[in-house]
Amino acid sequence: MITAALPASWRAAAVAAALIASPAAVASEPGQPTAPPWSPVTLKTTLAHLPKGQIAAGKQVHDTLMCASCHGAAGNAATLNWPSVAGQRFDYTAKMLLDYRSGLRAEDERAGLMTHLARMMTPQQIADVSAYYASLPKPTAPQAQAALAQPLNATERRQAERLVRHGDATRLVTACASCHGLHGEGRGTTPAIAGQTTDYFIRTMRLYHQGERHNDVYNGMRQFSQRLSPAEATLIARYYAALPPSATDSKD
Repeated sequence: MITAALPASWRAAAVAAALIASPAAVASEPGQPTAPPWSPVTLKTTLAHLPKGQIAAGKQVHDTLMCASCHGAAGNAATLNWPSVAGQRFDYTAKMLLDYRSGLRAEDERAGLMTHLARMMTPQQIADVSAYYASLPKPTAPQAQAALAQPLNATERRQAERLVRHGDATRLVTACASCHGLHGEGRGTTPAIAGQTTDYFIRTMRLYHQGERHNDVYNGMRQFSQRLSPAEATLIARYYAALPPSATDSKD
């Protein structure tokens, strides 16, 4: 496809259509993406070219592809090994499925499983299941009840809230809330993380830290994770896992 002679907006639209219609080859080894990284323009344009999602059809996609076997019957993961997807933002879920489909997200064998599923899906199915998850109530992490029964102590809470709300300017650590919202509700293609399972959260941070996950626009998460200690990542994971669903009602 030749796009160099087209105006910038047309080139972006052509790239978007190609990304939706023709997934790239799967990465040959975990951690090695085969697709080019997103730019803000190509990501926005690609998401805009997706069809309108239908919630009822998305529930059918969730059931037919047996998504519940990992992500829970209503998108609320029953174990720590997989992320909850209930209440997740439409744009984020759609982006992840497109990333898996293209090979941009290919960090490990789990990603390989998702790649095979995403490559089976049509753009309409991607939009439908994204709309379905966005319609569900916010998740409660499997360990949240225990976490609430034994909450972070006063020192841990102060440390977590400082990182979440203010970051650490001395280390150029950006506040989590600046992208993920004050209550972990997410914004745009930035995911909602309140109620997320701790193991998935910690694993995600480790993959970014080690340079094995490559699908973050602007390299923001890679830079953030490399400036945190493992103990701080665990602290933030516990903080968000224990947030009650009522604290994340706002999606804006």
